[in-house]
Amino acid sequence: MVAKTNRRAAAVTLPTDNQILIIREFNAPRHLIFKAWTTPELIKRWWHAKRGKASVTDVDLRVGGTWRWVMITHGGVEVAFHGEYREIVPDERIVYTEVYEGIPGGDENPAVVTVTLTEVNGRTTLTQMVEVANRETRDTIINTGMEDGLQDALDLMEEVAISLA
Repeated sequence: MVAKTNRRAAAVTLPTDNQILIIREFNAPRHLIFKAWTTPELIKRWWHAKRGKASVTDVDLRVGGTWRWVMITHGGVEVAFHGEYREIVPDERIVYTEVYEGIPGGDENPAVVTVTLTEVNGRTTLTQMVEVANRETRDTIINTGMEDGLQDALDLMEEVAISLA
């Protein structure tokens, strides 16, 4: 039997002026969600969110290690993010910084992202808290249409995780 995916199931809320909270349940165990989130060749299969091709998925998965993901959109635009890992608990939690490279000076005030994975009966709930410097930054992120891309990326990530079972 093939596991059924949860299409466009992420809930995105704004708990405070500087936070974006994303909660999404996956029909896959958390070790496979963690693997899909942290393995370069698997990231390439989902992070593009059907909007282009992931060209770089560098991951140095250790505290103090860095990451950089780059996508070339169907229109030929490069979209790149990078950051540093602050905390890693395999299969449970990752805390990292995130900088969108399209904004000058982004390294001065990176977002801090906390991803927590909890599993019940083989299903995993991902809770992703994005904390930014201020309301203006939060609203800029929301107004990019990030939620639409996020939904598609997480749908693809679920498909990748299920394929690993």
